[in-house]
Amino acid sequence: MDSIYQFCAMKPDGSVVDFNIYQHKVLLIVNTASACGFTPQYRELEELYRLYKDRGLEVLAFPSNDFGNQESLSGDALQHYCRVDQQLSFGVYDRIKVKGPDAHPLYKYLGDKLLNGRVNSKPLWNFHKYLIDREGHVVDYFFSFTKPLSRRLIRKVEKLL
Repeated sequence: MDSIYQFCAMKPDGSVVDFNIYQHKVLLIVNTASACGFTPQYRELEELYRLYKDRGLEVLAFPSNDFGNQESLSGDALQHYCRVDQQLSFGVYDRIKVKGPDAHPLYKYLGDKLLNGRVNSKPLWNFHKYLIDREGHVVDYFFSFTKPLSRRLIRKVEKLL
């Protein structure tokens, strides 16, 4: 079983991030969209991040247009929306595919138990969440309707921290 440290992804500014920078951190990875009914979860993701970042939590958002064409933004427009309009300080990556044969390799890994060794849960909609332990392994997932500040999610995060 590999870890998420084998992957890299592009930020909206075009820079590429090697996931080795997240070693020894607890990660919450979320596919997002700016025009979705779940978009208000951005605020809770930011609050969760601010509550636990000093203890080693990183939140990573991966905008995707895969569900209902609810993410038209990319590049500079996406960066402006996330940083200025939503006032997000956690990691936001450029728009990717999270389902199907053209899914980003990270999302193929996250959703397939044969690859990650733990869970078999591909995103069914925007704001599907994956929890990653300090060793880079997938330990749990949460469907879109699970809010970032839900007791269930917070208990799991605290246990890993």
